[in-house]
Amino acid sequence: MPKKSNAETGKRPTIRDVAARAGVSVPTVSRVLAGNYPVAPATRAKVLRAMRELDYVVNAHARALAGATTKTVAFVVDDVTGPFYAYIARGVEQQAASEGRLCLLCTTHGDPERELAVVELMREQHAEAVIVVGGAWDDGKYNERMRYFASALDRSGSRLVLCGRPSLGEDVPATVVHYDNEGGSYAMTSHLLSAGHKTIAYMGMGVGLSTTDERVRGFRRAHADYGVEVDESLIIPGEFSKQSGYDLTRELVGKRDDVTAVFGATDMVAAGVLKALREAGIEVPKDMSVVGFDDIPLASDLTPALTTVHVPHEELGREAVRLGLRREATASDQVVLGTHIVVRETVAPPPRR
Repeated sequence: MPKKSNAETGKRPTIRDVAARAGVSVPTVSRVLAGNYPVAPATRAKVLRAMRELDYVVNAHARALAGATTKTVAFVVDDVTGPFYAYIARGVEQQAASEGRLCLLCTTHGDPERELAVVELMREQHAEAVIVVGGAWDDGKYNERMRYFASALDRSGSRLVLCGRPSLGEDVPATVVHYDNEGGSYAMTSHLLSAGHKTIAYMGMGVGLSTTDERVRGFRRAHADYGVEVDESLIIPGEFSKQSGYDLTRELVGKRDDVTAVFGATDMVAAGVLKALREAGIEVPKDMSVVGFDDIPLASDLTPALTTVHVPHEELGREAVRLGLRREATASDQVVLGTHIVVRETVAPPPRR
């Protein structure tokens, strides 16, 4: 009685079945699957045809145990619904697809412990590159564990990519793809100061976040260069959200009547600022100037259109994948993309009072 095939018995085909169907050895099939060893084109074609005929699915767990990467790029973000992350994600996905890699999205909901857990999980899954996006937390234990994971990923043939956050140190094997937060903030603050504003609120300072540290540093440096003292009470803590900008602005206009400009930490914060000012009957830019940071598509759709700092979101994502998959990466790999002001309709000289 003839032996039944795996398809007939309901069993999943194995790598041995593929080898038998293609008429090659099991190691040859393994080389085709790993893609890390030269195989003759004709032999490769036979193996791939056998896989299709058998409907063979690669056992990712077995490949990981064998030390092979899974041709996966992991993309770790705070919240993918935020437009800042969404447009970087598009760049990551497009570049990953062009490199023949699958893009795996992981969200952390702003929890640093969850972020670390996700990075560890992606290391266990042998992702080729783990791209962590957004500002880093100013916490010694967090940074120590992230440095450990960078080294562990490097030893396993993978790569940690820090996208939109600073380096963990010159000796840490991680790639940094950053953008000029400080320079962008400096340029925007200088734009307001040169228009004649001297009492400027910085709204939405995320405490303990590298993104905020860099932007506030640029804000302070511009004031110093223009000889204008920073009002510390106007560097206002808050979240990077429209609701936060709205709530903080309502509180601000109820307490201060000398502020002539608001620098929203992000465009979403600035959108909340504009809404609150409109409800309070304060005209922008006639009575109050407002600027943001990020240049998400919403910025040009607001009324009035928002003057903001442009961040090259999609290029950040593409560059993160390109460098993360580059095997000759060094410990000090670092790229900083430029930012620039986009002048629209929300800045004018301060009103005479």
